This record gives sequence, C-alpha cells and structure tokens, in this order.
Amino acid sequence: MTGLERGPERAGRPVGALAWTDCGGGFECATLRVPLAHRRPGEQVGIAVIRLPASGGAGERIGSLVVNPGGPGASGVEYARAARVVLGAEVRKRFDVVGFDPRGVGRSAPVECLSDAELDAFVALDGTPDTAGERLALEEGAKRFAEGCRRRSGRLLPHLGTVDVARDLDLLRQALGERRLTYLGKSYGTLLGAVYASLFPARVRAMVLDGALDPGGSRVRLGVEQAAGFERALRAYAEDCLAAGGCPFRSRTVGGAVQEVSGLLRRADERPLRGDGRRRVTQAVAVLGLLGPLYDRALWPELTETLRRAFQGDGALLLRNADQLTGRHDDGTYSNETEANMAVNCADGPHPRQPATYGRNAAAARERAPRFGPYLVWSSLPCAYWPHPPARGPLTAKGAAPILVIGTERDPATPYAWARRLAGELGSGVLLRYRGDGHTAYSSGSRCVDEVVEEYLVAGVAPEDGAVCPGIG
Repeated sequence: MTGLERGPERAGRPVGALAWTDCGGGFECATLRVPLAHRRPGEQVGIAVIRLPASGGAGERIGSLVVNPGGPGASGVEYARAARVVLGAEVRKRFDVVGFDPRGVGRSAPVECLSDAELDAFVALDGTPDTAGERLALEEGAKRFAEGCRRRSGRLLPHLGTVDVARDLDLLRQALGERRLTYLGKSYGTLLGAVYASLFPARVRAMVLDGALDPGGSRVRLGVEQAAGFERALRAYAEDCLAAGGCPFRSRTVGGAVQEVSGLLRRADERPLRGDGRRRVTQAVAVLGLLGPLYDRALWPELTETLRRAFQGDGALLLRNADQLTGRHDDGTYSNETEANMAVNCADGPHPRQPATYGRNAAAARERAPRFGPYLVWSSLPCAYWPHPPARGPLTAKGAAPILVIGTERDPATPYAWARRLAGELGSGVLLRYRGDGHTAYSSGSRCVDEVVEEYLVAGVAPEDGAVCPGIG
C-alpha cells in the first residue's frame, strides 16, 4: 500500500460552489464538483450533498456537522434525511446537519458492476463451498463481479478508495465555509474520519467515530473477527430469547439453540428454502437473512419470527432481510450499495490474490465462527481479481484535536477490539466503552452515550480516555 502522503496540508480548491435548492421536508440539496483524480485535476464528478439547517437562532448555531452512516456504500444523503431521529435535539439546534453520498455511492457517480439479474445470481452463490464444483462456481462469480466493475466503471475504480473520499470531504468542508471539520461517522464512516484526520489533523474541530473499523489488517482477517462478533450476537440473542420465552427453539440452552441455527443453514445448503415464489433461499441468502437482524437489538423480535418460519421451511422473511442488507428493492432492482461496498473495500485492501488463501482461512474461520466465518471470509473473493492495487497507508492523526472513538462491547459488525485499536493508533484518540449490544451506540437508547457525544460535539469536552457507559435493558 502507499502512504497517506499528507504533505504540507495545502487545501484543495473546490471545483464549484454549493448552490442550495429546496428538496422538501426542510432540507436543502446541492452538488459539489470535485476532481475525479485529486492528483490530476481535470475530469470532475458530482457529489450529492444535503443539509438540514440548524433549528436554533443565529447566536446558537456553531456550524456544520457532517455525518456518514458507513457501509461502505450507504447513502449519506438518506442518513441525513433521518437527522430528526438519529441526532439529538441539542445537536440539531446548534449545527446544520450535512450528509453526502461518497463518490461511487448513490447519487455521486455510482459504481456499476452487474445487472439486477446478475446481482440476484451473485448474492445466491454458495458462499461456503463444500465441493470443487461449488468452489469453481464461486470463483467464476467473483471474477464476473470484478470484470463487470472494470467494464462498466473502469474510470472510477482507481479513485474510489477512502483516501479519495477524505479529500472530497475536505473540499466539502471548504465549500461549507468551515475552518475546521465537525464530523460524526458510524461503522465505515469511522475509517473515513480517521483517514481525514490523518491527512488533515489541524482541520479537525470534533470527530465522533462510533462502531470503529480496525485500521489495519487484511480483509480476510477482519472477516474472521467480524464473524466472531456475529456469533457473539447470535448467542446473546438466544440467551435473551430463552429468558423471555416464546422462542422458536426446541432446545432450552443457548448452545442447543445455536446448533439449531446451524442445522437450518445446513438444510438450506442441501435444499434451498421456499422464498418469494420466484427466488429460493440458498444457504448464502439465509446467512444474510440472519446477519441483518443481528445488527440491532431492537430487531431481535423480528429475528424470532424469521427463525420460527424458517424452521418450518418458509424462508420468505430471511429473503426479505437479505434484500434489505443488499439493497434490493421490491421491484427487483438494486441500489448500488452492494457494488459500492465491494469496490471500496477492494480499493482499500489489503487482500489475498490467490483463491486458495481464502479457502485456508475459511476453514480456520469455521473453528472460531462456525455459522458465519466461512461465508464472511469468502465474501471478499472478488478482491482477488480486482484490477487495481489497494492504496491506503497507516493512520496517525498526530496533532489533531481529541477524537472520540466509541466501541460497543457486543457490537456484532465492528467488534469492540477494533475501537480499542483505532483509538490507540490515532494520536489523539479517546476511547468510550459502551457495555451494550448492537452495531454503534450513539442514538441507540443509551442516555449515557448520548450525553457524552453531545457534550463533546457542542462544547468540545471529551470524556476521560477509557470512560465506560453501562448497558441498558
């Protein structure tokens, strides 16, 4: 990988000013023009931007708060449209809430790789190959994905890494008229924030990184650790379900319950479950259908009904959950979230180039995370065929203002250890530990977390490094 090459922190020049227009619900929208290649300004791409003006008066407004929901591939525009739900009233009073679709995502020069029908086939591929034929099919599917991205979006692919997006973010900061950046990033948005802070440490005013990604390591290793997080979440769900009653499990123990889930996945591998009348639920789709509700404790009752029906051979709810996770709409079309997710992850790397490496790691992952490990390792296989090398270096953010990093103890998608690593790697990282469940902590029901985050954003007061917020429920 190449380094981040901060240089003397010269600011790039926005290609065009923001011309705000009303786009409904009290929001204003604009397009920011940025260079496709920051090192060779010339061709431009448009970045979709939205803002909700601060609700307070002129004397109360602090500035702009830029938000990113993660993914990579999730729309920052749509996330900002939910500002009245995902941000506290005091934050909305003091800041214009600004969201943007990163390059390659949504309305910002979206990367395209496959047709809707081809995406259906790709998602349904056996993601835990047991035979030479299944492995060959998975490899061919991964090659088709990578080749489709090259053929349809070749000019974009070399410029979709997080370093490129961070430079766009600095142009957005300038276009908003902000001397320094105030930022809230969740999940992948934490990596974007960390890269920004490493490139432009003196331009950070306040930065919340919630549900932190591990800043180092290969996609394969991160896949194994993420799978272990989902295993912990599955066991936590089963424990909660058995304690509350009304569970779909025959077993009365957590170990027995998760083994029933294993049995369900084996049956789907041997004979796909009923789906929506057109698509059947393969093992890969079933895994996705389980992962979705494990992201959020509030979705556990939904998971109970999903499993109840799946144990009876009806995979319709699993299919619905998988569609939500992959960005498939009811009419059979897809958002580009799946394609953007793969493209950004492959651009950031590092990743093995030999399929055999994935196979060995998948076998090892089965020991640590038997239900989810092999699938999440193999899911990065298109990166083995990616036409461009990864380009991201170490993170430091030396000299930046205190950066608040939040880790949830039983976060299924971004394990707590990742937050600890990121806070340690950032020169000014301050770690807040939340003893709870679910993916990300702010605005998820913890009054303690919400108060810490909002005092930090508004007043710039960071908690003591290593502070702890108790869980709820």
